[in-house]
Order: sequence, then C-alpha cells, then structure tokens
Amino acid sequence: MPTRSKYALMSAKDKNVVMFISFISAVVFFDFLIYLYIADIVSAAIFPANSDPTVAKLQGMGLFVIGYLARPIGGILFGRYGDIKGRKPVLLIAIVVTACSLLAMAFLPTYAQWGALAPALFILLRIIQGMAYGLYVPLSWVFVAEHVPRQYLSVACSYVTASFLVGVLFSNTFFMWLSSIMTTDQLTDYGWRLPFLVAAVLSFLPLLVWRLVGETPFFLALDKPKIGTDVRKPLTILFKHCKHSIFVGMVLTLIISSITSVIILMLPDLIAINFALDTDLFNFSHSLGIIFMIFGCIFYGLISNHDNFGKILVTGSILLIAQMLAFFYHLQAGGDYILIMYAILGFCAGIVGMVPGILIELFPTNIRLTGVAFCNNVTQVITGVLIPFGLGYATTLISFSPALYIAFIGFIGIIMGLYFYNLPEIKKIDHVIL
Repeated sequence: MPTRSKYALMSAKDKNVVMFISFISAVVFFDFLIYLYIADIVSAAIFPANSDPTVAKLQGMGLFVIGYLARPIGGILFGRYGDIKGRKPVLLIAIVVTACSLLAMAFLPTYAQWGALAPALFILLRIIQGMAYGLYVPLSWVFVAEHVPRQYLSVACSYVTASFLVGVLFSNTFFMWLSSIMTTDQLTDYGWRLPFLVAAVLSFLPLLVWRLVGETPFFLALDKPKIGTDVRKPLTILFKHCKHSIFVGMVLTLIISSITSVIILMLPDLIAINFALDTDLFNFSHSLGIIFMIFGCIFYGLISNHDNFGKILVTGSILLIAQMLAFFYHLQAGGDYILIMYAILGFCAGIVGMVPGILIELFPTNIRLTGVAFCNNVTQVITGVLIPFGLGYATTLISFSPALYIAFIGFIGIIMGLYFYNLPEIKKIDHVIL
C-alpha cells in the first residue's frame, strides 16, 4: 500500500470495502442475468406477435447478445475515464446507470401500447445496461485490489468473483419462486416487470452508504505532475507499452470466461442433449455445484498469492481436467452419484477465483482499469458469442465435447501456470508507466 507495509493486516475499513463491492457484484450479476431467464416472455411482450417460435426465440436471444456486445464499449470508454478521474466516480456511474436502466425496463410500455418504439427503447436500455456491466466487472476487481494490502489481494478478488456466483444462485432461486407463483399468462402480462423492479431496488441500495466509501489509495497516490500529459492517454500507453500484458490478460480472461460460461451457465443444457437425468435432481445438483464453486473460489483465493500463483494454477488446472472428464464418464455410466460429482466439479472450477488477483497486477496503476477492462470485455464478447453456438453444435456430434473443451482450457491454465512459475518476479502492484 502507498501508506503502509504490504504485510499489514486488513483493517475494518478494508473488510467493509470488500463486503460492499461483493454485495454490488452479486446484485449486478443478477441484474445482467435477468433477461436470460425470461427472454421468451419479455420478447412476447416487447416485440410484435410472431407465430414462428424459432423467430421469437431468436428475437429473445438477440437482445441478450446485444447486451453482451455492448460490454467492451462501456468497459473501455469508462475504464479510460476511471484511470483519469478515479475509481470511485466510475463506480458511481456503473451503479446509477444499471439501476436506472433496470427501472426504465420495469415500467417500459409493451408493443401493444407503443408499437415499434417499445422494442427500440428496450434495445437501447439493454445496450446501456451492457455498457455499465462491462465497466463494473473489471472495476470491482481493481477497486478491492487497490484497497487491501498486497498479501490479501488474491483473496479479496476471490470474494468478489465468488459474489458473482452468488448472483447466479440468487437468480436461479428467484426465478424458480417466480415461476411457482405466476402462470405463463401472468408473467407475459405483467409479471416480467417484477424481476427488473427488484433488481433496480437492489441496485440503488449501495448508494445509502456511498459517503462511507473512499477513493482507492493507489489512485490517490498517483503523482499526476510526474506522469505528465500521458495521464489522459491511458489507451495510448496501454497499446504502446503493454502489448505483452494484454495478450497474457486475454488468455487469463479466456480461462475465467470459459469455465464460468460452460460449467455455470451452459452445462445443464449441454448435458440434456445426450443424457437423460431426473430433472429435479439435476437442477438441485447444478445449484449444489454453484455453491461449491463459491467455496472453491474463496479457497483458491486464500491459498494463492503473487509468489505461488503459478504452482497453484498448474495444480488447480490438473484437478479441473481430471474431474471434468470423470464427471462425463460418470454420466455415461448412469449418473447415480451426480450430487457428489457436481459438487466436486464446482469446487474444482473455483480456480477462477484466483485469476483476477494476478490479472490486475499485469497493468500499472495509471492504466490498470483500462487494461483489465479491455482484456476482460473483448475476450468475454468473443467467448460469449462463439462458445454457445460452437460447443452446442459440437455436443450434438460428440457427447464429451464440453469435457474436452474444459480440458483444453485446463491445459492453457497449466501453460500459464508454468509461465508465471518461471517469471523472475511479478511487478509491484503500485508501479506506473511514465
């Protein structure tokens, strides 16, 4: 830390910052996933009636993809602003924009009321929400990393990553409850507005304690006169001096996005293509896997740091490969122990919790948010578009395709672990490029 030893213990203020960001992270991930659960219902209310179910499905998924594609715009544009003006102002922007866009969605008129203007406005709001989400994810890691002593950097980032999974778990539970108390007609008529309204209220809650949140010590310690005019050119500095860090950062983000999207979001649908399992049991197993992945994130964050990152990443990647292959062999054998196997798989997938801690150390303080936002959002967009279609098609041909893909990502993790293990020293988190 700029004002204390890197071996200092976490203060009560540090812990409060981690808790604050973790709460927002869970809410933001719930906010972004809302549409995924009710895409067909919202599409029926916002778009003109269509007798072709395939077209209606494509309309619904198209709106989700639009939000995904907007992520790099918000992340890179406002990430640059965060490196110039500070982390706290852009955090406020991300929270307020997300809350306001959700509130507007909750009260948006339907196609029957406003005609073509309704889908146009909804698309615009999805783009705005996607931009805010693209800013918040890298900002959450940077914000906590620049508040806590270096020895707690990895575990602080792992808590934030785990909180994203809490958002997934909450969204699963919320929509199971919503489906149990409302019919399809009620959801189409007015019920689809409730998730957006709940999400908006939750998004506004952090503002109640906003005055207690301070700017990060690392940003406050930046010597603006010494850095000079380049302080306003983070993108220029990024592509001029940090090409290697960009490549490494995108590979690390590939590991995070692939494991998260496949194991947490896509695996139930991919398994259903080739394996017949009890639906209720499998849904419970999936939720159990998410819970154990939360524990896994925190576990890997606790045992990893900038000194042993390479060794832990290699070990964790090997365990993930072994468990993913064992999981699919178990499904092929009948899936009698699906609860245990899914729980172990989730815990092994928790390796993603340790990656952000090293990702933010790749970039100097004066361009850190820009660099992390660029790597995270560009890679997430590529994987978010290609993996669902590519892996979905591959799974129809080869039932083990998800396992083979995660094994491939695991091998990348092993390579990256060996790379970091052989680095002479990782740069200090408070370094800058002049």
